[in-house]
Amino acid sequence: MGDNGPFVMAEKDESNLARSAKALQHNAEQAGPAAGASYTLIGAIILLGAIGYAVDRWRGTSPWFLIGGLMLGILVGMYELAKTVWHK
Repeated sequence: MGDNGPFVMAEKDESNLARSAKALQHNAEQAGPAAGASYTLIGAIILLGAIGYAVDRWRGTSPWFLIGGLMLGILVGMYELAKTVWHK
């Protein structure tokens, strides 16, 4: 009754699985703000570019508000990305 070889191995595997799950959770928590900032960058470019396109269609000024909206979207997105990267 003293030899529990397979059961000892199962407990060790569970421990490794638990440690792996904790490491994955830790990595996901650390990557969360960077992922959010990247979504903000893409969203700002798309949203402000679309607003610029709509103003161009409405006013008949071909690419100018679209270009301005895209540039403003890049600036806003980069600002949010920089806030996330250099946050302490």
